[in-house]
Amino acid sequence: MRAMARIRILATGGTIAGHAPSASDPSYHPAGLSVADLIGAVPGLRQLGEVSGEQVAQIGSQDMNDAHWLELAGRVNALFAQDEADGVVITHGTDSLEETAYFLHLVVKSDRPVVLTGSMRPATSLSPDGPLNLFNAVAVAADPGARGRGAIVVLNDDLHSALDVTKSHTTDVQAFVSPGPGLLGTASYGRIRYFRRPARRHTTDSEFSVSGLAVLPRVDVLYAHAGMSTDLVKASVDLGARGLVVAGMGNGNVTREAVAALEDAVKRGVIVVRSTRLMSGDVGRNVELDDDALGFVAADQLNPQKSRVLLKLCLTRSSDRASVQDRFYLY
Repeated sequence: MRAMARIRILATGGTIAGHAPSASDPSYHPAGLSVADLIGAVPGLRQLGEVSGEQVAQIGSQDMNDAHWLELAGRVNALFAQDEADGVVITHGTDSLEETAYFLHLVVKSDRPVVLTGSMRPATSLSPDGPLNLFNAVAVAADPGARGRGAIVVLNDDLHSALDVTKSHTTDVQAFVSPGPGLLGTASYGRIRYFRRPARRHTTDSEFSVSGLAVLPRVDVLYAHAGMSTDLVKASVDLGARGLVVAGMGNGNVTREAVAALEDAVKRGVIVVRSTRLMSGDVGRNVELDDDALGFVAADQLNPQKSRVLLKLCLTRSSDRASVQDRFYLY
């Protein structure tokens, strides 16, 4: 008989730990409950594995930052390196969950499961979604079939790869989708089915490491729109951004004035990545803009927020544009 999997829950706050004045009040305060409260609210959780928890942060995920990412990654890597856990579950607010998941997807140095979950309704809601999400997340983290799939996001019975997942609705319980590739699998009351594996490099195949890193390079995201000004491009560069990601119109397009400003930023040593503000579709290189001549990088399949994550990590290793472009195709 196989021993029960050792699952460590790392709590960071978010709506899943939120509380409201009443069960029917839509306003609430995130991150009010502890990891012990979350574990205690899920019947049958300890039947899935040897579950333990620790509080890593207690914030709404809109306040998640580089320091929190580095702390989380260091803790996950330490738990696996010291053989203290067979799988890790991270409870997290949904606003920036996909960014944290993708960061861990690239820097965790183990094939053991890293599962992120959260909720769209606070714990005190009339019908909270957090307890079942946490139950399914622990079931996935305890499942040997989850190994080697990178960071997995488990929400509303769906399994998403950290590479593909994005939040698509402000309040709906079914708020997360994986445009293009689709779901990684499903989980129904702990019964798990897998459909595929992530197509690109991650975790043990990733070159990126946060060992010894105290800070990450500054990378800003700029949102493109009709009549886009050049002021924010110049401001970001002047304030020390080493990289810029443009959430471009359509296939990564910006105004002619913005193109000129971004080209000037490249001449000042800044890496410029063209992504898109649209939910799906690749941004192709040299399609509508001459990236070769302008010195830009095409984001390929990554949305702006994940492009920012990857560019930050790229800049810890190299500022060579060709090298950065290669990594947008690999990761």
